[in-house]
Parts: sequence; C-alpha cells; structure tokens
Amino acid sequence: MPHIERTPPYMQVVEHFRKQIVDGVLKDGDRIPAVRQIAEDWNLAHATAAKVLATLRGDGLVESRPGIGTIVRGRVHRGAADRALRMLTTGKIYAPGEYAVIKSAGLAPAPAHIAEALGIEEGAQAVRRERVTHDETGPISASTSWFSGDMAEAAPALLTTERIPGGTPSVIEEATGRRTHVVDERKTVSVADAAQAEALGLEVGSPVLVGLNTYRDADGDPIEVGESVAGPGRWFYNRYEVTGD
Repeated sequence: MPHIERTPPYMQVVEHFRKQIVDGVLKDGDRIPAVRQIAEDWNLAHATAAKVLATLRGDGLVESRPGIGTIVRGRVHRGAADRALRMLTTGKIYAPGEYAVIKSAGLAPAPAHIAEALGIEEGAQAVRRERVTHDETGPISASTSWFSGDMAEAAPALLTTERIPGGTPSVIEEATGRRTHVVDERKTVSVADAAQAEALGLEVGSPVLVGLNTYRDADGDPIEVGESVAGPGRWFYNRYEVTGD
C-alpha cells in the first residue's frame, strides 16, 4: 500500500496521480482508479477518496466519462523545469513514449537575445542544437538549445546530430562538472511561423506556446539557453507551495 505522510491525506494522493500524469506514466485517455479502489489502496474514507478525483478534475487533469469512469484529460506540455528535474532524479529527460529527433547541430552566430542570456557578445559563435520531440501522437514540441562557443571543444558531442544518452546535461556535467541548479522559465503565446508549423505539423498562424529558458549552475551562471515551441491542446501544469512566516 502506498505510504501516506501527513494531513491532508487527499493531497498526497492528488500529488501521486498528478506526478504520474506530468511524467507521462499516465497518458491521455488512461483510466484513473475509481473512488472505491483509491479508498482501498490508500486506506482513505470514501468521501476523502472522492475528493481526490474532484481535485484532479478541478485541475483539468482528468474528466469523468459515463460508462467508462475517470480518465486522463488532454495532453500535458512538459516544460524546462519538468525536464530538468526529471533528468536529475531519473537520469532521463523524456517521459515514457517520448523521443527526440535532432534536426541540426553545430556552431552558429548567437542572436542578440540568446547572447544576452548566455552572457556573450552578439554574433559570437555558439553551439546550437535543434530538435523535435515526438510521442505516439506525433510531434509535440520543437526546441533549440544554445551553449557558449567554448562548449564545442569541451563537449564535442554537442556538435553531432546523434542523440546523447542522458541528454545534453549529462555530457556537460561530465565535461565541466557544472550541473543545473536553477531554471528560469519564461512563456508567452504566439502564432506559428512557417518553420514552426512545419516542425509541429500545424497550419501557419496556429496558436503556439513559446518558451525561453535559462539553465543555471550553482553560481547562477548560464549553462544553456533553450527556445521551445509547442502546439495547442496541451496543459502546462505546475503546483507551487506557498508558505507564510
């Protein structure tokens, strides 16, 4: 039986299912256990188990279907912080069923916004890796990672289109000893240009979620700057703990 820590018990269970959904263990359309099963598995009162499902429905993560039960609702967009945490805790960046196709890799002049985030001169040579991430439904996001030019010599694997076991964070940590401690994650809504639409299989002008993410080491210095774009119909989900004095 899963272990319940402190009250409120139902939130422990909510977090259990939320993590499974965000991590991709539970996918769009998968069934969530019924109230009776949750009550038995977690040793909860029936009313408390019902509150678990009500909270997940309120969060937009599940929905009830007559004759079927409660299922995972929609698809989840996994942001930079989600992937960084997954890498640090499991050694894997992608959720089950996801994989990346590296479209290009090499040195390129850093545009102004990337140069500023990396702390280098505009136009300076930087390592650029472009990828499209897929799951069983097709492409789900397109992203470009930028690194300072000195990483080309320190971690030459970044310059190849071969997939790197453990992802770019592992090869950077092995080469430099630097590890991501903080992720600055910025999001905005835009419309897909021709390149983004082609990568994601969308119509030009479709709504997209655009991200600009900076991965920082323990000293706060940037390791990587990532640009990302994801199509519509995916939830971007975070839970924050708010504590008072």
